[in-house]
Amino acid sequence: MAMNLGISSYCLCHKLYSKEWEIFNIMDWAKEHDCTHMEVVPFGLPLFKEDGTADMDFAKRIGEYSDKIGLPLSAFSLNACVIRPGDDEEQGSSSRERNVTVQYHGTREDKYHQEIARIETIMNMAKEMGIKKFRNDVCSGAHPLRINTPEQFEEDFPVFVKAVKELADYADSIGLSITLENHGLYVNGADRVIRILRAAGKENVGLTVDVGNFLCVDEDPVVSVQKAIKYADMIHLKDFYIRKVEKMYPQNGMYVNFPEIPNVKPRKRPTTPEEWAAMIPSFGYVGTAAGNTILRGAIIGQGDMDMWKIISIIKNSGYEKEISLEFEGMEDCIAGTTYGLETARYIWDRV
Repeated sequence: MAMNLGISSYCLCHKLYSKEWEIFNIMDWAKEHDCTHMEVVPFGLPLFKEDGTADMDFAKRIGEYSDKIGLPLSAFSLNACVIRPGDDEEQGSSSRERNVTVQYHGTREDKYHQEIARIETIMNMAKEMGIKKFRNDVCSGAHPLRINTPEQFEEDFPVFVKAVKELADYADSIGLSITLENHGLYVNGADRVIRILRAAGKENVGLTVDVGNFLCVDEDPVVSVQKAIKYADMIHLKDFYIRKVEKMYPQNGMYVNFPEIPNVKPRKRPTTPEEWAAMIPSFGYVGTAAGNTILRGAIIGQGDMDMWKIISIIKNSGYEKEISLEFEGMEDCIAGTTYGLETARYIWDRV
């Protein structure tokens, strides 16, 4: 059985942020490196015009270019969050949602409907690109108020199920299926995402099983991939270095903040193409729910995850759908993605 391996445009989004490439260059690169498909993420893409409306012409051009070069676009993956405090509630620390381009106002219910409308708009753009599969989270990253507890999950669970049902019905009306991803510190872990999926009970809803993200909630990826694989409609293949917090050089990152230490310069996210081009790669630390370990993106097969066992589970389950490489290490993105593809294929052929 051949490996249905492609890349997420996320692997090479640095090229988009620095304006060195456009999405069409990433598509060319994927085709040249024998990818069977490419997954699209919004990072670095001008999906919206200056007036805030969706640029459907841009979406159509992406779809036409996909057809021209013979590179199927397998999925569109969107960060989303359907639970937000109302304007009259304490806001706390908001989660990092790099592709939310609008400010929501009103009650919790108002913001729920505003987010559903945003997701559906981008679903329409994915449809215009010729994509059939759409990943939307119900809460990317952490809970908006950082309340990632089991008790809070029980409180939010009915809203998550309601959103999945509503989005699944809309997706079905335009010929799409949707997936939920184990993502961040809250709606993550095999049991939580499987529970939402089963409660929604929609035939066009599956899982995007991100093999590395289980580490964010301190789960063993081998165990969790084994649990989730039968629900998978997409696989994200990534690797991480796993280190104890107290043994790592301080640098703040996603879900991790070190106390202020003299002589350690803060790293700020670049805001212009020039800053992106000149950026010294950051460590890209990702904290975990328990707070004892730090993750750092690795080239597939070079990190601390048991990629041989994980890929064996995927292959021997009979999974034949798309697998997307996600490289998020600090190495050069072209090198990291190239070696990741080569290593993934090498392991697949030997398990």
